[in-house]
Amino acid sequence: MANVDPIRRAEIGREKRARTRAQLVAAARSLFGKRPVESVTVDDVVEEAGVAKGTFYVHFEDLNALTAAVADELVRTFDELLQPQRLSMPDPLMRIAFACNAFIEKAMNDPSWAAVVARMAWSYPTVGRVARSRLREDLKLVLKGMPQQETSLELSLEVALGIMLQVLVAISQGRLSGRDQKAAIGSILRAIGVASRQVKSTLAHLPQIELAAR
Repeated sequence: MANVDPIRRAEIGREKRARTRAQLVAAARSLFGKRPVESVTVDDVVEEAGVAKGTFYVHFEDLNALTAAVADELVRTFDELLQPQRLSMPDPLMRIAFACNAFIEKAMNDPSWAAVVARMAWSYPTVGRVARSRLREDLKLVLKGMPQQETSLELSLEVALGIMLQVLVAISQGRLSGRDQKAAIGSILRAIGVASRQVKSTLAHLPQIELAAR
């Protein structure tokens, strides 16, 4: 009997689990693109993915956990498209405004995307953790440059995210439109303590969104 390298066996096992998890996420993402999230069941997901129902629970506690994984992937993949243009901007305040503008624009063009992202980000702090980290670093620089910093970094982060998520929810429900876009960004900037004159200047110089090719 041939000897089996236990390290390689463990690697194969991890690779297989990762592929199966990715199948489930892709299946859920496909279903969410066709119908309301609330109508999708575990049975629907495993049928779409072509795996046994028991396999689902090896990877996810429940459907909400899978939906959170889908939401995190949606945020991560979109955020990655923004990075080349975002990193070309030396001003951290402009980077924040640009990212807010891009996410709102994406929500306007794809309300179902906004619905999944906003719903799960409220309940799962892991959703959008990379984008959240980038926002935190930019906020840190912006607050450092303020003559009088009245709020903490963490409070500013939560305020900015809270407004953004509420805006995404409203867009997904058809309660906000394109005419509210710049006003929403301005509300976020003012909420973190940016002076009205600076907000106005930043909004006036927002660059066009140019997504990187994948």
